[in-house]
Amino acid sequence: MRKTLFCLTLVIVLSLACGSPSHSDGKPEAGIRPAAVAGQFYPDNPVRLKLAIQKYLEDAVPPMGTHPLAIVAPHAGYIYSGQIGADAFRQVADQHPEVVIILGTNHTTAGFDRISVYPVGAFRTPLAVTRIDETLAKTLLENDKDCVSNLEVHAKEHSVEVQLPFVQVLFPSALIVPVVIGEPDVSMCNRFGQVLANAIKGRNTLIVASSDLSHYPPFEDAVTVDRQTLGAIARLDLKELSLQIQTSMRGKYRNLATCACGEAPVMVAMAASKAMGATRGIVVSYANSGDVAVGDQSRVVGYGSVLFTTGDKPADLKGLDRPKVTSADQPLSTADKKTLLAFARETLNRYFLTETVPMARNMSPRLQVPQGAFVTLKKRGELRGCIGNMAAMTPLGQTVGAMAMHAAFSDSRFSPLAANELKDIEIEISVLTPMKPVPSPNDITVGRDGVLLQKSGKSGVFLPQVATEQGWNRNELLDNLCVKAGLPTGSWKKDAKLFAFQAEVFKESEFK
Repeated sequence: MRKTLFCLTLVIVLSLACGSPSHSDGKPEAGIRPAAVAGQFYPDNPVRLKLAIQKYLEDAVPPMGTHPLAIVAPHAGYIYSGQIGADAFRQVADQHPEVVIILGTNHTTAGFDRISVYPVGAFRTPLAVTRIDETLAKTLLENDKDCVSNLEVHAKEHSVEVQLPFVQVLFPSALIVPVVIGEPDVSMCNRFGQVLANAIKGRNTLIVASSDLSHYPPFEDAVTVDRQTLGAIARLDLKELSLQIQTSMRGKYRNLATCACGEAPVMVAMAASKAMGATRGIVVSYANSGDVAVGDQSRVVGYGSVLFTTGDKPADLKGLDRPKVTSADQPLSTADKKTLLAFARETLNRYFLTETVPMARNMSPRLQVPQGAFVTLKKRGELRGCIGNMAAMTPLGQTVGAMAMHAAFSDSRFSPLAANELKDIEIEISVLTPMKPVPSPNDITVGRDGVLLQKSGKSGVFLPQVATEQGWNRNELLDNLCVKAGLPTGSWKKDAKLFAFQAEVFKESEFK
């Protein structure tokens, strides 16, 4: 199942059209850096792109009553990190800066260890063309010996570009200064931060540091490492951040490739913010790719949103708190069931409209309990897709979102669901109890028990409601289960392992 969904996400990632945005005559526009990752990191359709950003902003963490001087936002594909990015930008949505300095990191140009300031012209995305503040860019180039204008560094760099659609939606009249910092050298970053602070003194500006967090550890290791990294960032200490990252990289974290692929941009933002009077950071939110419906918890990338501001209070790390969890023994309330059904539908609807998916957050403590579930799609009463996860690996809300995507796009019995079908689909959710071995087939109760059969390396499963819907008795249920597993009928009678579980089943029509 993971492999199938990974292929689905690859379709999203690899849907980039060949070539770059251009004039109608096919030639690149003079002086305008074309979008390099539209259709790859974010939608290339302007309507879908704007709607994706608007939906993320609607779901974002409300403003915290501060006036941030800078923010940290992730730069991964929107389907993974867009909500965390929106959490950061929501904090500054009312500031209307005249210029936004976007600090990116170098992913594309081997050996580049300086600071490249894009000097003139404009950047294009599917939404708009945004002009460079050429005066500010020139000032930076003239006042820091580490600054150069290496356009090759910017040509395919996504860490700056991914932030730009948020700027264009929220601040359509703002100018930008794109900057790529080559190395997380503390002295160089601190020096440039001071130069940047002096250059924008007295102006209404915003600094955006573009950075993801840990790369490729398992979910729980990422949570630990990212908490340490974000704590150092929030304390506004460049040396502490550098040492913390070095310490984490020497630790025994599995598959940890980096702690922050935008360490240098974050350091510059920290230094500039401190020079402008910032005294603390606030972690607005945290997640990793394993928190998303299309994510895989065995190998994740971390994302954090942070703001730097003034005030006497210490660094605020409340955004790192994980949701409260109750017990799976507590029955689902009517409100919980409605929430799950609505989230499953919104997941599919959002994907069709924006090529992104919502995050399962701000749900009740009961829906934060790790629990297995199936999502069944029926079109005018006929099965259109059904896939589930038997294991209690992720919070129930997230499980339902993921299984909705699987049922729509990964059930090999059906073609992928089309957008125009969604209006005719009824969603049914089966929330599962833990699976238990069955000593004898006679212990299975038709209509109460779902059954998993395993034999000769093959397996099949039926939900409790299947036998009732088909009018099967116990033997018919088990024979059909063998067929589903690719085994001859009657195979359940000898050397087969049987497991039973129950399910709390509910569907949309029950609440209309």
